[in-house]
Amino acid sequence: MKKIFIQDLKDFVGQEVVIQGWVANFRSSGQIAFWQIRDGSSFCQAILNAQDLSPEKWAESQKVSLETSVKIIALVAKHPKKEEYELQVKDFEFYQIAVEYPIGKKEHGIDFLLDNRHLWLRSPKQWAIQRVRNILILAIYEFMEKNGFLKIDAPILTPNACEGTTELFEIDYFEDKAYLSQSGQLYLEAAIFAHNKVFDFGPVFRAEKSKTRRHLTEFWMMDAEMAFIDLEDNLKIQEDFIRFVVLKVLDKNTADLEILERDLKFLQNIKNPFYKITHAEAIKSLQKAGSKIKSDDDLGGEDETKLSQQYDNPVFITHYPAKVKAFYMKRDTEDDSKALCADLLAPEGYGEIVGGSQREDDYDILLKRIKEHQLNKKDFDWYLDLRKYGSIPHGGFGLGLERLVGWICGVPHVRETIPFPRTIYRIRP
Repeated sequence: MKKIFIQDLKDFVGQEVVIQGWVANFRSSGQIAFWQIRDGSSFCQAILNAQDLSPEKWAESQKVSLETSVKIIALVAKHPKKEEYELQVKDFEFYQIAVEYPIGKKEHGIDFLLDNRHLWLRSPKQWAIQRVRNILILAIYEFMEKNGFLKIDAPILTPNACEGTTELFEIDYFEDKAYLSQSGQLYLEAAIFAHNKVFDFGPVFRAEKSKTRRHLTEFWMMDAEMAFIDLEDNLKIQEDFIRFVVLKVLDKNTADLEILERDLKFLQNIKNPFYKITHAEAIKSLQKAGSKIKSDDDLGGEDETKLSQQYDNPVFITHYPAKVKAFYMKRDTEDDSKALCADLLAPEGYGEIVGGSQREDDYDILLKRIKEHQLNKKDFDWYLDLRKYGSIPHGGFGLGLERLVGWICGVPHVRETIPFPRTIYRIRP
């Protein structure tokens, strides 16, 4: 008999197969028992009939418990009414009968579930979220490869910040100090002079003491940098990129989105052009909606929520006040108070998922910005060098993976979008 995965049952109808997995749920009715089996690839129902098993085996089947690990020999059958497949059990063997499982059918508080995150990952919705995350990661690499980007691995240990040290984790580094990276961007800018279009993808760390639903202290960022582009080029690539990965999920994760009970309307709308408004237009819209935000304020989380609820597709907010943005962003030649930048907000109130800008390419202006931000020039000498040896117009963007997963899955808090979330108050398990 062939050992197979549940996801392949459709190819073995009428055949006896071996399935290895865990009992995710069970119930019994007289001489028939129903086990929901999970094997990592999917879920299915296994039906045990006392008439098909020896009296000893039937008695043993009554010992089953949640998360008991089992090997099943069964006949694959198609459900008579649904496009589903089930197992008619002929024999089974327990690997281990699990002790009482702490996560039951009753409601549990979020702290309890996060304390038991190592077990909570097994639940259907958490299982589905991680499968969506996996496809997104693969889609990101696929898009980058198809569009000529080279993967560059930026360091996690850095000698200084790219935007000041207030949000950095400082660590001892032999006889010196180092920081956990908050972005690979500056290093990627160095790499475009060798490879034109580059990206990195990995964990980054922010020490800001934020407790919002959009923040983690450790999360995954995809940063991309490109030579010889302007802001419009940059936004076009971002739009193509987001559309590509969302459509990939719609193609590959249909069953997972069903488990999550995700309304697909907004995701399917991704085929349409994205919206684009200026920061000034966004401020007017928010003020009209009753916000007290001022014209030169950055957009906070609540502002992004209110704004993105007004749209049925992602929206670019461009030309923020330069004073609320990073030192490396190029200014608008028509209005020096504005930065040539954009944040991309996901609809339905999810807010920012991508941030990008044109980078300052003039040595003297960049040096001036470094001084204005009261940063140590010595820390950025190597970065300034990039403007001395063949400087060019260039730009890039960064994507927060967990925020993207949250929007696509319809999950309100990013703590469920990463296997083991790290927040201000949580570093275990």
